[in-house]
Amino acid sequence: MQSEMPFYEGCEDALKASIQALGGAKAVGSRLWPDKSVEDARTLLLNCINPDRKEKFDYSQLIWIFREAKHVGHVAGFEWFARECEFEARPITKAEEVDRLTTVVEQSAKTLAAALASLERIRAA
Repeated sequence: MQSEMPFYEGCEDALKASIQALGGAKAVGSRLWPDKSVEDARTLLLNCINPDRKEKFDYSQLIWIFREAKHVGHVAGFEWFARECEFEARPITKAEEVDRLTTVVEQSAKTLAAALASLERIRAA
């Protein structure tokens, strides 16, 4: 992972860095839009990061870019976005995510059990 935060002039530069870390516009465009030719996908991707063009990424595509960039060791693009929103981001491990989701499932199971017990009491009354 990177050790220091690079300077980006704006969100387009932060996105470009993440895209470069993933192999560039052709590689990323082809993965985002596998139904398009490599050149058409590249062009669409470049249009999406051009502030003067109407084409833009949807939220799931941005998340995908940042997640995939993290998997190859590039987190600065996302960290830039977080800092712009006055947050400090840090990558989490799969083990941390498993622990978080396990807690969510356990709490949900307790809530469901309590709701079912309440429902049974109401029906029995």
